[in-house]
Amino acid sequence: MTSLVVLVFLLVYLGMLFGGLPFLRLDRTGIALLGAIVLVASRSMSVDEAYRSLHAPTLILLFSFMVISAQLRLGGFYPWVTRRAGMLNVRPSMLLGTIIAIAAALSAVFSNDVVCLAIAPVLAEICLSRRLNPIPFLIATACAANIGSAATLIGNPQSMLIGQTLNLSFGRYLLVASLPVVLSLFATWALIVAFARRQGWIVANYSAAAASEGHDRQEASLNRWQTGKGLAVSAALFACFLFAPWPRELMALAGAGLLLTSRSLHSRKMLGLVDWQLLILFMGLFVVNHAMQQTGLPSRVVDALASHGFDLRSQGPLLATSFVLSNVVSNVPAVMLLLPTTMGEHAGTVLALSSTLAGNLLIVGSIANIIVVNEAARNGIRIDWVEHAKLGVPVSLISLAITSAYLWLLTQ
Repeated sequence: MTSLVVLVFLLVYLGMLFGGLPFLRLDRTGIALLGAIVLVASRSMSVDEAYRSLHAPTLILLFSFMVISAQLRLGGFYPWVTRRAGMLNVRPSMLLGTIIAIAAALSAVFSNDVVCLAIAPVLAEICLSRRLNPIPFLIATACAANIGSAATLIGNPQSMLIGQTLNLSFGRYLLVASLPVVLSLFATWALIVAFARRQGWIVANYSAAAASEGHDRQEASLNRWQTGKGLAVSAALFACFLFAPWPRELMALAGAGLLLTSRSLHSRKMLGLVDWQLLILFMGLFVVNHAMQQTGLPSRVVDALASHGFDLRSQGPLLATSFVLSNVVSNVPAVMLLLPTTMGEHAGTVLALSSTLAGNLLIVGSIANIIVVNEAARNGIRIDWVEHAKLGVPVSLISLAITSAYLWLLTQ
């Protein structure tokens, strides 16, 4: 059975790397689910064991915040706040700073993917209508969303997983992560401003048709009551996470349940915005990784690496491995692979920050990047991997250097 488990594990992670498997119409979610099905159907692990491998607190927390984000999307909050920023009569560099601050702040509380999905199309329309070069603004949005999401244990799926699995303190993590995140955001703003000044803020090569294309998009107008409810629940949960002793996933689930009890927003609409694909991806990877851990091979590999001077239980090797793996197989699978070797609060912080900041390196490093690039294309704006790498690589490396130095100083 060990051979089958190893084969399934390798095929699943190859699928994570390439985004699919030859001759099969499967995405990463389908591959992870198929891997779990093969392991259970072949009796490499029992149904009960597969069920126990699912980390319920993480899944509940992730689902709950998807419902809360759906409330704000249906309330029209994200487009409204982006348009308010776009109406500011400020220099392009200050507008860029405002967009970075908004994307980062929202991503620290809500999912960075949801924030990019809601902000990017509106921002593209604003830039085109103002004759601003949209590429720096759009890439800045993705970079800021990724960096900002690293500030809390609810900003992205991998941080939720780390926080729930290692039972990290929400307040202590926020205190440690805030400074490198803020410094990284300032560095991101400075880098992109320098890039935009060389390229020119104003462009005239995008057609008026492209600028008006965004008007055809169905967009929810601001509903102050629904938005207010979503923000009130979010603020209450954030305060409870900081000060209340209750389990985070149960508090979040209560907040989601409260929002579902609405007289005007149908639950079908809210649940329709839940990312079930991501939840299934998590479930499949939980099963596949648990089966692999049961073989004992991962622990032997870790011990072998440690005997050769590369101990994944140390900060430097863990940070470097997390950064590289997150750009090879994506951050969620990378975190699931590394979590069993991660012990203690400091190591959890290292893993959360490095796996998230790694997402800015290449387009494929983060779903948020892919969302922004796709939304840009829908507005006639082409951002290829070279264009993204011009900003993504320096932003990622500088933010990682800032974080590495800061974490090293904390341990001295």
